[in-house]
Amino acid sequence: QVQLVESGGGLVQAGGSLRLSCAASGRTFNRYGWFRQAPGKEREFVAAVSWAGRITYYSDSVKGRFTISRDTPKNTVNLEMGSLKPEDTAVYYCAAGNGPLAERGQDARYYDYWGQGTQVTVSS
Repeated sequence: QVQLVESGGGLVQAGGSLRLSCAASGRTFNRYGWFRQAPGKEREFVAAVSWAGRITYYSDSVKGRFTISRDTPKNTVNLEMGSLKPEDTAVYYCAAGNGPLAERGQDARYYDYWGQGTQVTVSS
């Protein structure tokens, strides 16, 4: 049974940092992603990484502030978030899927498994 379990969310002041972690179990996938959804908005892509962690993609809104990484022995996917802004406030979801990262990594429709989400709140 595949499970993705996020941790690390919380409340932080603007300009601060948080580290999210996603523990995957059951099997491995060739790509992992982080998405987020703010109240009243659609789920949006944040970052994606290949199985080995060598290839990464970021949305323009987080590029230069967030870093996605893979710990393959532990089978975790991490998201280091820095210079946080109030507009980063959302529920953050970890996702896993197969298929080409370049073509499908930024589209939520091409992820097969999702975590339950973790709340990140950035105060101004």
